[in-house]
Amino acid sequence: MINSFLIFISIFWSVVFVKKLLFWVYLWQLKEYHIGRFRDHLRTYKGKRLILSWWLFLKFFVLLGIYLSARLVWTEVKINLVYLAVLIFFIEGTLFLKSVHQGTLKRPVITRKTAVILTTGLSLGALIIFSLFILEFSLTKFVFPLLLLDALAMIFFSALVLAYQPLAVILRNRLIKAAKRKRASFKKLLVIGVTGSYGKTSTKEYLAAILSVKFNILKTREHQNSEVGISQCVLDELTEDHEIFIVEMGAYNRGGIKLLCDIVRPKIGVLTGINEQHMATFGSQENIIKTKYELIESLPNDGTAFFNGNNQYCRDLFEKTHIRKKLYGENAPSSLEENLAGAVAVAEFLGMTSEAIERGVQKIKLSQANRVKKGANGIEIIDSTYSANPSGVIADLDYLKKWSGRKILVMPCLIELGQASQEVHLRIGKKIGEVCDLAIITTKDRFKEIQEGAKMIEARPQSNKAEVLFLERADEIAEKIKSFAKPGDVVLLESRVPNQVINLLIK
Repeated sequence: MINSFLIFISIFWSVVFVKKLLFWVYLWQLKEYHIGRFRDHLRTYKGKRLILSWWLFLKFFVLLGIYLSARLVWTEVKINLVYLAVLIFFIEGTLFLKSVHQGTLKRPVITRKTAVILTTGLSLGALIIFSLFILEFSLTKFVFPLLLLDALAMIFFSALVLAYQPLAVILRNRLIKAAKRKRASFKKLLVIGVTGSYGKTSTKEYLAAILSVKFNILKTREHQNSEVGISQCVLDELTEDHEIFIVEMGAYNRGGIKLLCDIVRPKIGVLTGINEQHMATFGSQENIIKTKYELIESLPNDGTAFFNGNNQYCRDLFEKTHIRKKLYGENAPSSLEENLAGAVAVAEFLGMTSEAIERGVQKIKLSQANRVKKGANGIEIIDSTYSANPSGVIADLDYLKKWSGRKILVMPCLIELGQASQEVHLRIGKKIGEVCDLAIITTKDRFKEIQEGAKMIEARPQSNKAEVLFLERADEIAEKIKSFAKPGDVVLLESRVPNQVINLLIK
């Protein structure tokens, strides 16, 4: 009987163990295994809920109760608490199975790195269960370590991820060395580096669309802007047939862009714009500026630097640059036009004709049309859910302003802005107050600042002020929009909005 009960406990604890393993590896992967980004996430409202939840407090209460009742020989209390611990495993295990069934389970993308970490974690979990059975512990001594490990899941799984880092660094350095060697063998290859706090992905895509009309090009793929991703792209995809390699470059610390430049050796650099994005990891605006400028500093003497003339930081860097340099987009009305102007400027520099450039621009216009989806009840949905930064949000709100009908925004608060966060969200709030009729903010961190910023706009009458709400659940968000919106109204989905929201709005 007792063994059957222990097997029952083991099954549900194992289910919970797998859930926690998948979630914490997913979160570390999302933050690119960067301790600073992970730590900054734990400071957000959602992050604090992970480590300060009532569920976690209950587990520690049960652990303390079991320990004290065992010491004080309160047998009945101890047994009741053990059964409560088992009930916790059962409830959490059931919720996990429900999330699997509903397709809402958070899990990492399977790569070689995550596969090794997950396999190691599963092996450790199996070893723990096996050891407890071998030692033939009593019910209390069987449950207590399982509950303790569950309560300390963040520490346990984070330690597991970080324990893999020394090996990951060795493998990364080998990968980089191999990529450098291969890149050096392509003497005629022209590499274009693209970096900035915002606009780098769009500019890379626009460059690829336009330059591909005349040249055989290779571009880094989505989320492939780190040293590992870029090196992998060089090793797996770069061939002698390629004439131009367009490389998006991202970094979270000083020296990060220089490392990428050392791998691919760009001759053309495009600086798309600089703002407060990722200040939490960089530490200061000055560090952000210096890191982005590493691309320009890495160009050879006969290289060419392109700067977004619509960004003050870029204009300042343009003035201090002594190699061949060009400004673009000085009078561009939006970020889309800025990024397009950058791509066109590079294409013109490389000798493309107006007709060839126009053919590339037509491909871009077709891809941009895919951002707009038809929603339920005749509403229009602008999908801008890739990622967000302060300048990008303002630019998207300016784009939203051009639409007719009432305007609705759904977005989370922005992350990793460090000391600039409060001011940035006040600025976004003001723009919301100017443009939107309804704004739904999906995270709580800077909701108050956004709400305050929206109230600062005096130009609109009180009856027409923007309604700013905090809603987390996808069904509540969709229900509010459907009850508010009429045919012809437009919804802007900005940054990491849950896919369920999009699916519910399209139904």
